Amino acid sequence: MIVVTGGAGFIGSNLVAALEAAGQRDLVVCDWLGRDEKWRNIAKRDLADLIAPEELFDFLDARRGTIETIFHMGAISATTETDADLIARTNIELPQRLWHWCAGNGARLIYASSAATYGDGSAGFEDSMGAAGLARLHPLNAYGWSKLAFDRRVARFVEQAAKPPQWAGLRFFNVYGPNEYHKGGQMSVVPQIYNRVAAGQAARLFRSHHPDYEDGGQLRDFIAVEDCVDVMLWLHGNPTVSGLFNCGTGAARSFRDLAEAVFQALGQSPNIEYVDTPEAIRAKYQYFTQADMAKLRRAGYDRQFTALEAGVSRYVLDYLAAEDPYR
Repeated sequence: MIVVTGGAGFIGSNLVAALEAAGQRDLVVCDWLGRDEKWRNIAKRDLADLIAPEELFDFLDARRGTIETIFHMGAISATTETDADLIARTNIELPQRLWHWCAGNGARLIYASSAATYGDGSAGFEDSMGAAGLARLHPLNAYGWSKLAFDRRVARFVEQAAKPPQWAGLRFFNVYGPNEYHKGGQMSVVPQIYNRVAAGQAARLFRSHHPDYEDGGQLRDFIAVEDCVDVMLWLHGNPTVSGLFNCGTGAARSFRDLAEAVFQALGQSPNIEYVDTPEAIRAKYQYFTQADMAKLRRAGYDRQFTALEAGVSRYVLDYLAAEDPYR
């Protein structure tokens, strides 16, 4: 049995779809569905069970010995969330309980960390588990802090306590792809641009407030969600591999490149306007992210990552412009 927490969310639902396509039939999703359209992310799946997060540990305890792997994708993922107590309970305390449950019951644990742990990037983007490397990082928001806090605790657990037979943390960079629609303003820029272009409006990007970057020239490591899922499936297929790994493409591209890729997919000439970065996030805005992928490559992952233009085109044509945009 495989349990995916956050399995109705963006990355989680794509993972569940891929596991099902790979022949996994004993799949359990742990998530809240809420009152919006999030349920559509798992509407096509044939699940063994769907449980609420508050029922998770009772469910696990009742099935000791049958849980093979927990993919922990569930989190408070909004970078704008200000309730630090809620973030700590969800993003630090809960995964610690899962770690100890997996260690005590012989289950593997693959969990979502985040590139938000790197803050403004001034300390680099190397996915080190060393105490000194972790201490150099200074996240810019409570979400990034919580993800780093759990990574640091994992580093201690690995040295001082029992650990799952396989464990892996993935620092996801800027992920885009189907099933992110419930995220509203936290969606990737691709559907936000697509929605404006489809309505006959100009794409809208943030103006640069940094002298080293042109408007639209802010750089991110954009990665297709399918590539993130491929990395997780590879880890699941290689149970001797454990560690903390970046999950990006290793190539930074500009938001202007991203917007132009949407126009290209739609067969239109670019029409882009720039607006000021909101004051509320301007001081904490990242101008550059780029994953150092050497560690995952050394571990044996040799697949190529999807080029930005190809990934955006597939997302736009196969999902956003389709009658049914859900995977």
